[in-house]
Amino acid sequence: MRITCPLCGERDRREFTYRGAALDAPAADDGAEAWHSHVHLRQNPAGPLEEWWHHQQGCGSWIRVRRNTVSHVMLASALAKPEDADGGST
Repeated sequence: MRITCPLCGERDRREFTYRGAALDAPAADDGAEAWHSHVHLRQNPAGPLEEWWHHQQGCGSWIRVRRNTVSHVMLASALAKPEDADGGST
């Protein structure tokens, strides 16, 4: 699988670390039930999905990737913004 880093270009997926689906997290004070749902009760969709990838063995950037989970085709990639779940740093 190949991932396009917006800074480095197309690279092998082994240069990256997968963080998971790019989901909107509950607010810190939303309570245990909201966090339980967010962490344990997620959908597992087949098809396009937004994901976090870290270019660990490259430029070190956090990238938001849109990937088809059935075919693994990369549909889009962009650098994470600070407001995007704090850039994937957690």
